Amino acid sequence: MPHDPPVSPSEGPPPREDDSRGDRPDETDADRTGNTDTDRTGGNGQDRPGSTETDRPDGSDADGRPRWLPHLTLPGCWGALLLACLSFTPSLLPRGGVLQGLVCGIGAAIGYGLGVVAAYIWRAFVDREARSPSRRSWLILLTSTIVLFGLSFGLGQYWQHQIRMLMEVSEYNALATVACPFVAALVFWLLLLTGRGLRRLYRWTTRLLGRWIGPRATRVVGWLLVTGLAWSVFTGLLLEGLVNAANETFSLRDTHTPEGVHQPTSPLRSGGPGSVVPWDSLGREGRAFTGSGPSAEEIGAFTRSTAQEPIRAYAGLATADDTEARAARAVADLRRAGGFERENLLVMTTTGSGWVDPAAVDSFEYLGNGDSATVAMQYSYLPSWLSYLVDQSKAREAGRDLFDAVYDTWSKLPQDKRPRLFVAGESLGSFGGETAFSGEADLRNRTAGTLFAGPPNFNTLFREFSDDRDPGSPEIEPVYKDGRTVRFTDDPATGTTPADRPWDGTRVLYLMHPSDPIVWWSPDLVLSEPDWIGEAPGEDVLEAMVWIPFVTFWQVTADLPFSTGVPDGHGHRYKVAYVDGWYDIMRPAGFTAADLDRLKDIVRQDG
Repeated sequence: MPHDPPVSPSEGPPPREDDSRGDRPDETDADRTGNTDTDRTGGNGQDRPGSTETDRPDGSDADGRPRWLPHLTLPGCWGALLLACLSFTPSLLPRGGVLQGLVCGIGAAIGYGLGVVAAYIWRAFVDREARSPSRRSWLILLTSTIVLFGLSFGLGQYWQHQIRMLMEVSEYNALATVACPFVAALVFWLLLLTGRGLRRLYRWTTRLLGRWIGPRATRVVGWLLVTGLAWSVFTGLLLEGLVNAANETFSLRDTHTPEGVHQPTSPLRSGGPGSVVPWDSLGREGRAFTGSGPSAEEIGAFTRSTAQEPIRAYAGLATADDTEARAARAVADLRRAGGFERENLLVMTTTGSGWVDPAAVDSFEYLGNGDSATVAMQYSYLPSWLSYLVDQSKAREAGRDLFDAVYDTWSKLPQDKRPRLFVAGESLGSFGGETAFSGEADLRNRTAGTLFAGPPNFNTLFREFSDDRDPGSPEIEPVYKDGRTVRFTDDPATGTTPADRPWDGTRVLYLMHPSDPIVWWSPDLVLSEPDWIGEAPGEDVLEAMVWIPFVTFWQVTADLPFSTGVPDGHGHRYKVAYVDGWYDIMRPAGFTAADLDRLKDIVRQDG
């Protein structure tokens, strides 16, 4: 076994080969002080014999860096300052102080890394080693940090105030705002220490591998091993552990019944008398769905006519072992209750936890005078934002299996006995709802109408319709093939584009707010400017919002968990929009604008 030769005390430790190379962007001991035109000779070409930390009366190190400063590179610090300041620019939703601190810290860490890499590339082009900055350079950085960060912080508060005014948000936490810089510093240091820990692991790996293979192969293999290990730890332990813990937590929550919800006494609801789906198997959201909703009397009071009791069928995760079996059980209960004999039949794809927005189904039932049936099923315990990241395949299976099971029974009925078949879904539910169809023609041929709200940016059909939009139409309200079947709107009460073109036959409508981060979030935001930012902004998005590489991605990512924490009509809140949306799609007769306003008031109160 080869081993390192002994080193005499007078010689000192041998130079580490991996630290002395200039062909990679590692922070070596020489790099940690940055890259400026001032070297250890003081910038005048004269050596300073005996220059050490101890002979500096001003309290600085030999390289000019004040001793109280941590080991950071000057180019890295400038990069961190730049992206930290840019992180205060506005995004889609108002941000509190803690959230802004998180975004700022992440941006600073990315900026630091970019600064280090930029300095390395510059040295490679000019073919020189790293130089040590003077104390004056550090003082310039410190002064610039105080001025630029303070100015950015103030502008950030002004922009956040403007966004809150746009969305009529009155909540403001001054203490959290004060905590912002401290949160940013903590996040920055945690990320920086993590990166340096990985670098140390890389260096240890290369020293070990250097005993058997050449230096170039050592660097490549070392990076591959460390990167693979870090990714495995993140996905295999951290991410999987988080998902498993969340799944366990929300599975316990799924056994509870929401306050005020009781087992239905009507045979027209799953879990009620005669139902083939036990009440206990519906899950929390399933019990909320079948145990609530407008009665025939309430609908009749709104329509001023005799109304029917709506049918609601549902299958929870505990109802059957897989999505196909759950879909079959839900459809069996729908058939038992007479759902295929109603005038309007809605296939509703749920969000991750099985949640159905009450406004979506209530509006459908009111506008149909109760002569309706709705079927849905659960496919996960996780909330929508987490399912959005890890349960996309389950949403796809659920949407496809449920619609196929309904369509199989529906298509076998005589044509004059079939109900009008509608499809709807919100957020991840729209993703699942889309998967049953191949495109515009399939939606038109197999449904009477479709309503999707807040579609995630990765939805296949949504992206197809948006990317292939007619020339000249904006991404926030695209026009697809003259709007003959598929249309998009922020507010259906104001109409859909193009208003001068006929919208005959099946109508497919997408509801999408300009400020909804779920609609606009995409990994492409890291390095590519999307059309929706370069175009004229929507009514609830500031004109000051601009695309910034790396920064905008993390800003919109931070908006995701809080997308429903804003008033209705903004972000991911589509409550009253369902009234006008369903009115456009179902085209019921006899309703006036005043009637729709009354229904909006009902939906607001029920929500």
